[in-house]
Amino acid sequence: MLSKNQIKFISGLHQKKQRIANQLFFAEGVKCIQELVQSNFELEHLYTIQDDFEEVIAANKTLISDSELKKISALTTPNSCLAIFKMPQEKAIIESGLILALDSIRDPGNLGTILRLCDWFGIEQLICSKETVDIYNPKVVQATMGSITRVNVNYVDLNGFIAQTKLPVFGTFMDGENIYKCNLPQEGIIIMGNEANGISSELEQLVQNRLTIPRFGNLQKTESLNVATATAIILSEFRR
Repeated sequence: MLSKNQIKFISGLHQKKQRIANQLFFAEGVKCIQELVQSNFELEHLYTIQDDFEEVIAANKTLISDSELKKISALTTPNSCLAIFKMPQEKAIIESGLILALDSIRDPGNLGTILRLCDWFGIEQLICSKETVDIYNPKVVQATMGSITRVNVNYVDLNGFIAQTKLPVFGTFMDGENIYKCNLPQEGIIIMGNEANGISSELEQLVQNRLTIPRFGNLQKTESLNVATATAIILSEFRR
C-alpha cells in the first residue's frame, strides 16, 4: 500500500528539477530494471505488482496494486514494475578512442536510441551539450533498454570542450564529404546536431572534418535523416 506522500514523491521524479534535487531517477519494465539492478547503479526501492526480483531484498521492495502503479507510472500503459535508483556520480571524460557528442538533442526517444547505439558499437563515452534532454528523463531511460548502465554520459559546455580537445573533430552536414569515400580514423569526436537545426553555427566553426550521408533517391527530395538513424550509419562506417 502506497501512502499519498509516497505517490506524490515518486510522481515528482517525473520532473527534472525533482530528480536533480533528490539525485534519484526511476525506471520501468522488467528488462530495464533487471539491467540496472545487475549493474553498479544503486537501487533505492522497487515497486512491483507481482512478487518477482528475488535478488532484491524485502526491505527494498514493495508489492503494490495495478491502480497504485498507474498513479506513479510515466507510461500510458504501465508495465508490471517501477524502480527508483540513485544517480551515479559522473565519471571523468577520457579523451581517447571514438567519442560521440550531441548538440541539443531534444527528443527523449532519439537520445535513448543513440545511447543504445553507443552500447552496440562500443562507444564508451557520450558527451551531451547542456541543452540536450536529460539522460534520466523517464522516456530516455525506457528507450535505452538498459544500455544506460554501460555508457559513460557527461553534460558539458560542448563548445568549450570541443575548442580544447586534441582529438580530430567530425561533424555531420548536408554539404560534407561523402562518408562512404572517407578514410575514417580509430579515434576522434563525432558531433551529431539538433533534430531541427543541425549543429549550431558556433560549434560548426570548430569542426575540422565535415561528413555527409549521401542521398541515393532519384528525386533527391528527402530533406534529412532522423538523427538516431544518421548516428547508426555514421558509427557503422567508423567501425567498418
